[in-house]
Amino acid sequence: MEKHVLALQLSHILGEEFSRDWIYANIEVPKNEKMGDLAFPCFKLSPSLRRAPHELASELAPQLKHDLFEKVQPVNGYINIFLNKAFITEHTIKQMITEGESYGKHSFGEGKTVVLDLSAPNIAKPFSMGHLRSTVIGNAIANLAERCGFKTVKINYIGDYGTQFGKLLAAYQKWGDDERIRANPIAELNKLYVAFHEQTSHSPSLTGEGRAWFKKLEEQNEEAVKLWKWFKDVSIKEFDKIYQLLGIEFDLTRGEAYYNDKMESTVDLLKDHKLLEESEGAQVVRLDKEGLPPCLIKKSDGTTIYATRDLTAAIDRYQNYTFDEALYVVGHEQSLHFQQIKHVLRKLQLPWAQNIKHISFGMMLQDGSKMSTRRGKTILLEEVLKDAIRHARLNIEEKNPHLENKEDVAHQVGVGAVIFHDLKHDRQNDVEFSLKDMLTFEGNTGPYLQYSYVRAGSILEKGAFVAEQAEANLNDPDSWSLIKHLRTFPNVIEQAYRDYDPSKVAKYLLEAARAFNQYYSKSKILGDDQQQAKLTLVYGFSIILKEGLQLLGIEAPNQM
Repeated sequence: MEKHVLALQLSHILGEEFSRDWIYANIEVPKNEKMGDLAFPCFKLSPSLRRAPHELASELAPQLKHDLFEKVQPVNGYINIFLNKAFITEHTIKQMITEGESYGKHSFGEGKTVVLDLSAPNIAKPFSMGHLRSTVIGNAIANLAERCGFKTVKINYIGDYGTQFGKLLAAYQKWGDDERIRANPIAELNKLYVAFHEQTSHSPSLTGEGRAWFKKLEEQNEEAVKLWKWFKDVSIKEFDKIYQLLGIEFDLTRGEAYYNDKMESTVDLLKDHKLLEESEGAQVVRLDKEGLPPCLIKKSDGTTIYATRDLTAAIDRYQNYTFDEALYVVGHEQSLHFQQIKHVLRKLQLPWAQNIKHISFGMMLQDGSKMSTRRGKTILLEEVLKDAIRHARLNIEEKNPHLENKEDVAHQVGVGAVIFHDLKHDRQNDVEFSLKDMLTFEGNTGPYLQYSYVRAGSILEKGAFVAEQAEANLNDPDSWSLIKHLRTFPNVIEQAYRDYDPSKVAKYLLEAARAFNQYYSKSKILGDDQQQAKLTLVYGFSIILKEGLQLLGIEAPNQM
């Protein structure tokens, strides 16, 4: 609220040349609280107004007046604003207590639908750490969307079709062992896939055999289809174990193959719009004007590729959900593909194509390079999750052996550690896999946040706090940093959704938890004259921390 007030006042003083939104975007929060709570850098105005920053600051500062502002100072070209602590504190605490678990909710998404394409593992391949990013980033964005009022549809678009399955079928015919596959399906199928790629360097003819088997699959060859269905069924069963561990559910799980009998209508639509051209025997849509290579629709042998299916899927999703946004949470290496898809849909004169967005993210790296199932370089997510839970269990046995529900808490802490380790990174950045860092229960970690929640709950329990007796009139200088953090929670949620970046919530929670723990170490809470007001602040913090963790898909245990 205070940033909006400052931006509004400055825009009125400066006139139309500087918009309120531009001013708002340039308001800063000083790192040193002695420099105020908000600051506006007047050097941003100097080029247009042709005046020195310190002159502008000195002229503008006296004109800024509001009940929210306790003091406004011009300092070295900055306008530093000190907020009215008593007013802000009372207003923030009252709002948190009144709204409770609804604190931070928005309504700008009401009446709108967001469809998310996330996770999307490939059948017959292990669910590796590389798949974690799309799964947890997409789930967190969906949670943020719901918090902003949107209706969400989470789709797990299983990779169950394409030339890679022709390769797998060819490998099975050569080296497959039914008994071993039944005993350990995913591991054995993955071995076949890796073996196929290892052998192609010595036997190039294998590539042709893989293409031939995929052609059989497209032509509904009985043997090929039977094997493919078997591989798919056992894979989905294994995937479901991972999703149960992560606590993630989908509104729809659908494979690429669902669109096999629907793609011809898409091809016909492209023909009707005279978009298809022949190129070396293949069918493509030219994107020269867009500065992109052609989008391949059909190969020279008549087989389709995933672009054809993605176009068909996008049209089908709009027909079913009339979405306002369609978010594809897929790694940045697929950026060209989604640019092509969006431009082809635009060429089809589909107005909703502009609402398709590729939510890209960096790779999960191992020793500085991308994990690869093809090269056998992968780390299984299920094993990492189980290791994290085991590590959490050992930690509990050491520090709190008499804790009730040890297994439940170990699950919450272990899985939370893995999820948070991913989401605390900006989604565009690559993440280096490190089991040691992931399972460190101190510092910038999920367990640190969970422990902070437990600490807050313990203080409230010892103080016999009752929400109905909340007290908002707190006069405690040590609480100011925490108050300011808690006050920004609604803005953080909105910005995290608009940027499709859950790391903003993760980083915010770390800052808020540090502010809380510093407050706990500085200020006497229990037995103080202002105990009820201080407990009310702790209660507000616990609400926000729990809600923030839930947005990230992490549970908040009551004890650890």
